[in-house]
Amino acid sequence: MSVASSEQVGASLEKNLGCKVLAVRRQARWRPCWFARIEQDGREMGLVVRGERVDTCIQPLRQEFKFHALLEQNDIRVPRIHGWLEDIEAMAMEEVPGKPDFNQVAPGERDVIVDEYLQQLVRLHSLDLQPFVEAGLIRARTPDESAVLMHYELERLWRTRKRHPNPFLEFCLGWLHRNPPRSCGRETPILWDSGQFHHHNGRLTAVLDLEFGHIGDPMADLAVWRMRDTLIPFGDFKALYARYAALSGRPVDVEAIKRHHFAATLSNEMIFGPAVLDPVPETDLMNNMQWNSETNLHATEFLCEYMGLEPPAIEVPPATRQRTANTFNHLIQALRKLPGVAEFAAHEIRLAFRTARHLARWSEIGSELEEADLDDIHRILGRRPASGWEGDAELERFVLADRETGRFDEQLVGLFHRRNLRNHAQLGPIGSKMVAHYPTQRFDA
Repeated sequence: MSVASSEQVGASLEKNLGCKVLAVRRQARWRPCWFARIEQDGREMGLVVRGERVDTCIQPLRQEFKFHALLEQNDIRVPRIHGWLEDIEAMAMEEVPGKPDFNQVAPGERDVIVDEYLQQLVRLHSLDLQPFVEAGLIRARTPDESAVLMHYELERLWRTRKRHPNPFLEFCLGWLHRNPPRSCGRETPILWDSGQFHHHNGRLTAVLDLEFGHIGDPMADLAVWRMRDTLIPFGDFKALYARYAALSGRPVDVEAIKRHHFAATLSNEMIFGPAVLDPVPETDLMNNMQWNSETNLHATEFLCEYMGLEPPAIEVPPATRQRTANTFNHLIQALRKLPGVAEFAAHEIRLAFRTARHLARWSEIGSELEEADLDDIHRILGRRPASGWEGDAELERFVLADRETGRFDEQLVGLFHRRNLRNHAQLGPIGSKMVAHYPTQRFDA
């Protein structure tokens, strides 16, 4: 599906909402989204138009629209919906004030806002299921299966798009199937991709980004935002879980949260991995690549913690100067010095700049790191594949043969953690944001 232009979005708003459009601009980000200023009934207001993803699909946007509408009807603090835009397959909602992060926010003020978010989660998890069932929101066959519903759905979607070996993901999915989160019959409306909201003047304004909304295990909503906490610190999760238990009057199942957390660390690789290997023109390639790499490290860090293993380290080789070094540097500097342009074009240039720096870094250390990967594979297989692609294929066959038993889990966790560290080191130059890594809060801290 092609992405609508700003002009088409404006025309659709006027047609469907009967308003006068004053301005429309596309947001510079990883999915189609526009900000509009409109005039309706003599009042000027801001709208957000949210479009369907182009390089992956989690749930149809219509399902998100239905879930969002039900939350609004039940007084969950979400942006007010203005309507469905049939001609461009998008939804229009109010633009809420505030920001998602806590930069320059005092810890005490942050704690009040996060507590208000927890209160919204408790209210959401207490809603009557029947309207969500009648709206056709996805639901497990039985309450006992609710904990694995979205995790296994993402795996199903990934397998429909898989075109290349991915031994890391096959290993992690094998571990997950042997050690799934258990819902113990819990079943409520959930966000799943939790921890996304805006706040303003010390108060929560709205819960945002509801594309994963479905009927599932509420413990997932206490798990998934642990990864987002690495960039937007929400506070001590042990304290947050105790507060949730006090607000809800229900115990928190930490073992289920641990396994939900691990399953969620795989979601970026399942959602965006195929788009990274086979990108389309609208793919936000370097953002996807960095997200995948960061959360893949979260996955192996968790397994090390869960199994009581010390995460192995790697030695990043010194850069080897290549004949292409001056060419790469020229391209990088040219991209850095491009004159100021519109926001969306600037975003595209920044991605091109990061792509060039990634390729330059790979030319410096990529071959040595691939040789180290092959050395690791040699140690576990007893033979050395001839190339990285061949190594991935052979390692995947080994992983799949061990899928049901997990006899080699400890060796494979170490191997994949080293591979993940090497992959992360190639994303950009030393000291760049692309190679920064922020571990999640440990459960045993």
